[in-house]
Order: sequence, then structure tokens, then C-alpha cells
Amino acid sequence: MRIAAAAYPIDWHDSWSSFEDKLSAWVAEAADAKAELIVFPEYGAMELASLAGPAVAGDLEGALRAVSDLMERADALHARLAIEHGMHILGASAPAWAGERPVNRARLFGPGGQTDFQDKQIMTRFERETWDVHSGNALKLFETSLGRIGVLICYDAEFPLLARALVEAGAEILLVPSCTDTLAGYWRVRVGAMARALEGQCVVVHAPTVGMAPWCPAVDENTGAAAIYGPPDIGFPASGVLAEGRMTTPGWVHAEIDIAAIKQVRESGQVLNFRHWDEQADRIARVVRTEFSAFSP
Repeated sequence: MRIAAAAYPIDWHDSWSSFEDKLSAWVAEAADAKAELIVFPEYGAMELASLAGPAVAGDLEGALRAVSDLMERADALHARLAIEHGMHILGASAPAWAGERPVNRARLFGPGGQTDFQDKQIMTRFERETWDVHSGNALKLFETSLGRIGVLICYDAEFPLLARALVEAGAEILLVPSCTDTLAGYWRVRVGAMARALEGQCVVVHAPTVGMAPWCPAVDENTGAAAIYGPPDIGFPASGVLAEGRMTTPGWVHAEIDIAAIKQVRESGQVLNFRHWDEQADRIARVVRTEFSAFSP
């Protein structure tokens, strides 16, 4: 299959048609390149706050509510585009009210009208301490015609046990939409994504927001590069990097993925990280604390 990861800019929109035209053009471009699965970034939907005007878009709480209020309409657009182009789309994540406070939710759309969502599991300091965005529902494994897919939203990719739960459930592809304002933040997610590909011997798709949006303080600075990773082993590049875009440059990054290659590397790779994972349990249970001292005969 062909997968595409977006390095997606947060743009100002004066009208709904402006947003619809942008999203439609991005999806059409990926479809023209024969992509079957495309991934948009974390909080890319925050550009919809612009439709409420500068005052609302510039207010953290106001922007949350404004975007959440538009997601039903945005979901319908994504669903239509997925059917029209015959592809799977992970839409840009957005706030969704699931109680007293919002969660960070990414929706998955299928070519046959299928829809589902994944909520972020572990919140960053900004989400916890400033924005008051909460963790959501449990991790899900999506059984699709392309393969078994899991979603780890940004910070979630930095926690190995979340990915392990998904790969043990059968995930072959992990989607990592991200939104990071600093180069260090981008690298934290990238290192995490590459480590998850190594540990789980799977494919990981990293799609970030890029560029400046000073009118929305939640996503005012965006640093990253889109990429698609695999395990550095048989059937994959030695670097583990299947495809990589330029830093903070909008556009799609594409890679051809063979699900059979994931199965092969798990069964007969040069190393067997996926199979040998459980051997850690015995080792960590027997950690010995010892006082290090000079050797004396």
C-alpha cells in the first residue's frame, strides 16, 4: 500500500469554503499520488478557530469551544473525501467535549463510510496545566482493509507500553500525528516514533503541524518534518527511515508499505524485538542493588 504523512500548516480561514477548498486540495494531491492511507497532524483542526474571528481564535478556551463546535461539519467533509477518493484518512485531531472538559480526539475515516476515533491517552504539561484538556477513552485497534492500525497521538508515542499494547493486539501500522512548537519537542516525538518502530517491528507514520500561526496561541509555533519509519532490519532501510520530508516544509511524504514485510521481520529478522519483549520481565524482576567498590584480591 502507499501511505502519505502530512506536514500541515495552520492557516487562517475567512470562510468555511476556504477550509473546505484547502482540505479537499490536500486530499486530492495525496490521492493523485495513489495514497491509500493519509495522516494529518495533531491539533491541525485548530485552524478552524479562525472562523470565529480573531478574538475567539486568540483565546485558549474560546478556541477550544469554537473548534469543537465545528467538528461534526468537519467530520462530514472528511467522510465524503474518504469515500470520493477511496482512501483511509486520519483527520487532524481536535478538541472534543466528552464530559466537563475536552479531550484531544483524532478521527479515522474509511472508503466505505466507516468512522471511528482515537483519544489521546497521556497529556502534555501544556494540556494539563494551561489548557485543561483531559485524557480520553481507551486505546483502540482498527481492523481495516489495509491492515491493523493503531493511533498514538504525539506525546503518547513517547511511552513504549502504549505502543506495546497495540502491537500485542495485532497492530502493524502506528499513526503518530503530532504538534510540537520546538525542535526539541519534534525530536522527542521522532525518537519515540522510531523507537516504537524498532520495538514493535512495525511501521510508524509521523505527521506534524508546521509553520507559524500567531493568531492562535495554542498552535502559534509549529516545528517538525513528516516521516514514515520502519524497523532497521530485513526488508527495510538500514536507517529505519522509509521516507522523510524537509524540516518545517508543508507537503506530503509518501512511502510504499508491504504488510508482509512486517510479518517477515517479526518472524525472521536479524533481531526479534517483538518476540523477545517478554524476556524483559524476568530480567527487571531480578535487578540487584550493589555497592560499587575498589577490587581487592
